[in-house]
Amino acid sequence: MRLWVIALCGLLACSGVHAKTTVWQPAAGHTQIPIWPGTPPDAQPMPGAESMKTGHKLFGGKPITGVYNVSRPTMTVYAPTGKNTGAAVVVFPGGGFEGLAIDLEGTEVCDWLTSEGITCVLLKYRVPSVPYDWHCDCRPDDFAISAPSLEDAQRTLRLVRLHARDWRIDPRKVGVIGFSAGGFLVAETSTQFKHRLYAPVDAADKESARPDFALAIYPGHLAFDNDTLNPNVKVSRDTPPTFLLQAEDDYVDGVNQSLVYYAALAKAHVPAEMHLYAHGGHAFGLRPGKFPISGWPKLAMAWLQTIGVVPH
Repeated sequence: MRLWVIALCGLLACSGVHAKTTVWQPAAGHTQIPIWPGTPPDAQPMPGAESMKTGHKLFGGKPITGVYNVSRPTMTVYAPTGKNTGAAVVVFPGGGFEGLAIDLEGTEVCDWLTSEGITCVLLKYRVPSVPYDWHCDCRPDDFAISAPSLEDAQRTLRLVRLHARDWRIDPRKVGVIGFSAGGFLVAETSTQFKHRLYAPVDAADKESARPDFALAIYPGHLAFDNDTLNPNVKVSRDTPPTFLLQAEDDYVDGVNQSLVYYAALAKAHVPAEMHLYAHGGHAFGLRPGKFPISGWPKLAMAWLQTIGVVPH
C-alpha cells in the first residue's frame, strides 16, 4: 500500500530528519540480542547500511525515531519494573515494512508493559521486508506473507519460550502486540504458526511459535477494499485471543482492516475484543492526545485481566 509509505514519510522524511550514522541502541542497561546465530534465512541485500533517523515534527510532544535497512534482526528484553506477572509480550513496531518506528511503537510500549509487571521483548525485525516497486507505485503482492519479518517473529517467540525460566516468564503466557505493519505481523504470527518458514537452527526451534494472545493496533494488510479477508491470514479456532483497536478516521489503513479481521475471528469462535473510535487517525502509539482513543492501554490491560494473562 502506497499509503503506508506516505505515512512513514509523513512521520519522518516529509517533516525533515536528522540522519545519524550509528545504528539504534537501547537505553543503558539493555542489550540487543541477535536472534539468529549466523546469517538469517532468506537474507536479502539491503539498499544501504542500517541507519536511524529522527524527525523534526513532534507527536505527543516528542519526535519519532525510525530505523531502516535492518539486515541483522535483534531482540531486546526489558524486565518488569513492578511485580512480575509472568506474562511476556513481543513487540512489533510499525513502519510499512520499510522501516521501524522504534520509539513510538517500540520502546515506549515496553515502558508501559514493564510498568504493568509484564516482560517486554522488543523485536527489531528485518526491513525492508516486502518488496516495493517504485516504477508501478505498488507492491508486487501487497497482501503476501512478509517472509523475512515473519521468520524473525517466529524465531523470537521460540527464543522467549526457550529462555522462559531464566527470564521468569510463564511459557503459556507469551503474546504479541504490533502497530500498523506490525499489526499485520501480529495476524501473521497468529495464523501462520504451523507454517515453518525456515529450517530449524537449534533447540529454540523445537518450541512453539504460536502466541498465547495477540493485540493488533491500527493493523493493515488484513482486508481488501471490498472487505474481503486477506487469504494469507487463515483464521482458525487455534488463532489466539485477540484485541483490536482502530480509529474510524484512520485513512492510512482504514477501519475495515479491524472490522474484517474481527468478523473472521468471530466466525471461527476465537475470543476477540474490538474497540473503534471516531477520531485518532493512524500511528498515535501510546502518546497522549486530545481524543479518547489515547486511553486505549487501560482497555488493553482490562482485556488481559479478563482472559487471565495478568491478575486483577
